[in-house]
Amino acid sequence: MSKIYFIAAFLFVSISIHAQGTKIKWMSLTEAAKAQEKNPKKIMMDVYTIWCGPCKMLDQNTFQNPDVVKYVNENYYAVKFNAEGNEVIKYQGKEFKNPDFDPDSTGRNAQHELSQAFGINSYPTIIFLDEKSNPIMPVIGYQTPNQLELYLKLFYNNDHQKIETQEAWEQYQSKFEFEFTGS
Repeated sequence: MSKIYFIAAFLFVSISIHAQGTKIKWMSLTEAAKAQEKNPKKIMMDVYTIWCGPCKMLDQNTFQNPDVVKYVNENYYAVKFNAEGNEVIKYQGKEFKNPDFDPDSTGRNAQHELSQAFGINSYPTIIFLDEKSNPIMPVIGYQTPNQLELYLKLFYNNDHQKIETQEAWEQYQSKFEFEFTGS
């Protein structure tokens, strides 16, 4: 009888560990900035709203892709940020909030000050930050796993620092070798 319990417990733990590895480890911007102090990594911040259909597609399709999950978890701190939420955020010595937030709203709400500071007014937007939490670049709109792969690797490898012209960007894209499954 104890063998059955042992096997059941082993299977439960194995399945739990496997399930944890198939999701992006999301955190707040404050948590990511603190983590950067101990282990510098870039940040990938998903800026979304609750009413945004493409934001939900990004969550369901792209952020569930095993290749995206693995790459993001290994190479970035992943941040989820509701661009119309009520969270108070301390970022680079300043406090950001949403003073016009309406808790009774079930749709669109006032824009958070941090979204305004980043110049974000389209959703979803994925903003990449460097190892010191400075903005690198926003990527606007829904991204498939392959589209996101290009940006994840571009910023992780600092290839963006070598691209100075539209022609260089087009050449980078044409030579990029996609490895993620899913389009």
